[in-house]
Amino acid sequence: MTELAMHAADRDIADTLCEQVRSAYDARTPLRIVGGDTRAFYGRPVEGQALQMAEHSGIVSYDPVELIVTVRAGTRLSALQAALAEKHQMLGFEPPMFGEASTIGGAVATGLSGPRRPWAGAARDFVLGTRIITQEGKLLRFGGEVMKNVAGYDLSRMMAGAQGTLGVLTDISFKVLPIPNATHSLRLSLNLNDALKKLAELGRQPLPITAAAWHNGELFLRLEGGKSSVQATQERLGGESLDPSFWTSLRDHSHPFFQLNDGQALWRLSLPPNTAPLNLDIAETDIFYDWAGSQRWVKTALDADTLRAACKAVGGHATCYTPHAQGGAVEPFTPLNAVVEKYHRNLKAELDAHGIFNPGRLYAAF
Repeated sequence: MTELAMHAADRDIADTLCEQVRSAYDARTPLRIVGGDTRAFYGRPVEGQALQMAEHSGIVSYDPVELIVTVRAGTRLSALQAALAEKHQMLGFEPPMFGEASTIGGAVATGLSGPRRPWAGAARDFVLGTRIITQEGKLLRFGGEVMKNVAGYDLSRMMAGAQGTLGVLTDISFKVLPIPNATHSLRLSLNLNDALKKLAELGRQPLPITAAAWHNGELFLRLEGGKSSVQATQERLGGESLDPSFWTSLRDHSHPFFQLNDGQALWRLSLPPNTAPLNLDIAETDIFYDWAGSQRWVKTALDADTLRAACKAVGGHATCYTPHAQGGAVEPFTPLNAVVEKYHRNLKAELDAHGIFNPGRLYAAF
């Protein structure tokens, strides 16, 4: 048990948080849920009284044998990752860390995953259970510390990506994964079309690939798993060795690509596997292909309608990470169709009748 875990009880402020939520509910006061505040750029701005989560931190329980950890939402990602690494384990969804103050609660609330996502799963896939403060200020437990938990309403996984609009995450239980015994990253010189063909070919084979990206004439691959499997695949693919910090820079947006020019906005295009390059008036150097091409980072001054129409035509969607770059007039998230919006509204009305939890964070109407 780490020192972080041993002193976890000293950082349990759940009762205080419940009281603050009860007061806000009674007074109809909007709350802006704040952890490390490193992901405030993601989504629409929220006006409200700050509900500070950072002090609610620490590992509640950790069973390395069962690969399960329960942690308070305000715990810093760096601290949790260090505690897991001591037991040669990790968070399988490889959450982005946009600053040292990044918290695990923020990682789940935004639902963002790193380069490993297509091969290991998304953030919600690793959430086993949660404790959540409801609109009335009650602290309730959902899910559990087992993989098979199908009874009732799966609110735990619904909280992943809900941006704090359905309740306040206080504790989260995760399935964790062992750190692979062997790893090797490499780069291959390939043009875009050849790289996409190569990725489609490799994707049909049982290879130990856990990350794949392309940019500016180079295909980047990460191999992880057993030593013999990684070595055999490395010898087969060839290429030049790549510093593994490349994947961290891509995950955390510290890679030079993410530096924008005047008038540019950063967009994330989420597309079906094996989607061909979109017919957009964007320089090839201003597109970074991640997740074997299913996630594409785009720097452009093109308008939102053009980008979203191109994505919709192939079954995808587009999210703007820097709406302020175009005067703040761009909606960060793709507008919902009528049926999906109805479900969103009904769910929000059921779980947050007075709209006190991060109002307007996802969409202006709720």
